[in-house]
Amino acid sequence: MSNPVNYDVIGIGNAIVDVIAPSSDTFLDQMGITKGIMQLIERDRAELLYASMDSRVEAPGGSVANTIAGIGELGLQTAFIGKVKDDALGKLYAESLQKAGTAFPLSPQDVEFPTSRSMIFVSPDGERSMNTYLGAGADISSAEVPDVFGTGLLFLEGYLFDKDEGKTAFSEAAQRMKAAGGRSVITISDPFCAERHRDDFKRLIAEDMDIAIGNDAEWLTLYETDDLNDALRQAAEVCGIVACTRSGDSVWIQQGAQRFTADVTAVTPVDATGAGDQFAAGFLYGVSTGRTLDVAAQMGVLCAAEVIGHIGPRPEINMAQVFSERGLI
Repeated sequence: MSNPVNYDVIGIGNAIVDVIAPSSDTFLDQMGITKGIMQLIERDRAELLYASMDSRVEAPGGSVANTIAGIGELGLQTAFIGKVKDDALGKLYAESLQKAGTAFPLSPQDVEFPTSRSMIFVSPDGERSMNTYLGAGADISSAEVPDVFGTGLLFLEGYLFDKDEGKTAFSEAAQRMKAAGGRSVITISDPFCAERHRDDFKRLIAEDMDIAIGNDAEWLTLYETDDLNDALRQAAEVCGIVACTRSGDSVWIQQGAQRFTADVTAVTPVDATGAGDQFAAGFLYGVSTGRTLDVAAQMGVLCAAEVIGHIGPRPEINMAQVFSERGLI
């Protein structure tokens, strides 16, 4: 039976509890952590890093979940599909998402692996180094994706491409969304993700996606070029809307041969965690509500700027009010 709610934006991604703590660059070196990227780790390493963290902040996270939560706080109807174990962290995850107004249709499961978690070390310059134990969240299959498809947007997380089940789930979900009259969006997630799954990513973007979001490093890696214009041109030939963030430089949105830009005011981040996620939240809110692509991009830039001004991956102020003050809504 179809879900009676027609969600504005549905996300499918890794349901990960973010465990965030400050750290020095010396500590990263001592622990063998590569600064500024996401590394996958095993369970024993996860426990070691967790034990080494001072003043931990725990919050429901995961890239797409952060985006969906941001869109929900802007007032749209949202749902997030992710897999958690029925352990303490899994229950915390489901409850906190629902409390924030985002539906969580796949309830905590009696599964073998614990709920996924990411130990995030924040350096003094605001750069974050993520150490992710995938756990239960990485194994979502198409059979587990509930039927919540409608005429809104479906947002998919590139990190789930690390398992074959995720690739199949994405393709099938995009097809079901299209059949229901909706559109599908993917975030590339990480340059290493693009490197590992280049052919699958390119095929998915060409065949199943209406919108694709990535940063400059991800697009250059995906299309194996040093020319960002060339990478975005190739992507825009096969995908309707292509968004590219450029670490402090203006955002580029490519639609066919047309380019829209949104200027960025450079600030020193307190914590860069969630910058890309909240750019996607503002941008997809704009797209979902029928704004022009330059306005949608400006919304994304404002959401990203807000979230890097404090510790944690989700906005702390009313972004709809900010949009209103800037004359965007």
